[in-house]
Amino acid sequence: MQIIRGFQGDNTADIGMKVRVLVLTDEGVDGQISRRLSSLGGTVEVVDELFAALSDLIDDPAGYGLFVMDCDAPGVGGLEAARRALQLLGDLVLRVPVILTSSAFRDHSFPVERNLPTALRAPVSMMSLREAYEHALQGRMLHRAA
Repeated sequence: MQIIRGFQGDNTADIGMKVRVLVLTDEGVDGQISRRLSSLGGTVEVVDELFAALSDLIDDPAGYGLFVMDCDAPGVGGLEAARRALQLLGDLVLRVPVILTSSAFRDHSFPVERNLPTALRAPVSMMSLREAYEHALQGRMLHRAA
């Protein structure tokens, strides 16, 4: 896999600073995904149950800059349950980017369409999570450059 990245200006280093990230996982705050997201500059909040996460997003959609779902966590119910949950969120996924992680994915996916989630094959490496993080937040970077 070849990765080509173009940087615009000097603000790419802090693309994720002060982004409030909701993470749905059973790993807790000290889990691998949460720690890595924190190291990228996100303010991480962890929930371990699917409907609690959906409720948090619906109650405060402007408060979150990213939603990360560990689809293999028992509180999610698998990849199909995660996809159904995203359908329940409707247009909210246009405002809050989504990253899904699952061992069911064969490859990583970085869609251009804003309504589609970024998909990462689990276990997630730091490099793939960073790429997904930057990809999901690229709209944020473009707004800052304007």
